Amino acid sequence: MEILLAILVGILYTAGVYMILRRSIVKFIIGIIFLSNATNLLVFLASGIVSGKPVFVGEELADASQMADPLPQALVLTAIVIGFGIVVFTLALKFKFFELTGTDDLDQLKKTDT
Repeated sequence: MEILLAILVGILYTAGVYMILRRSIVKFIIGIIFLSNATNLLVFLASGIVSGKPVFVGEELADASQMADPLPQALVLTAIVIGFGIVVFTLALKFKFFELTGTDDLDQLKKTDT
């Protein structure tokens, strides 16, 4: 399972870098989304995948190696919120940019520059 997720992280990083290097602003935003998701999966993989008990400890004390670690989950939740804010901000910039220039292709901006 970890091998498949590591391959998925590599594919997401590759697609994200490829999309960021494209000339369209929409593809740039999609690349940011891919990189954000790849980083979140990488944090989960680095913390280790435990299919066991949740982190809540009841009256009985369980083995700590069988419990899920809450710190990577909190970090990824924070990263999701920050990533969503960045994507919304870049979308707002894209809409204003398109409103002013009439294009989202960076090659066509050379024609609008006078």
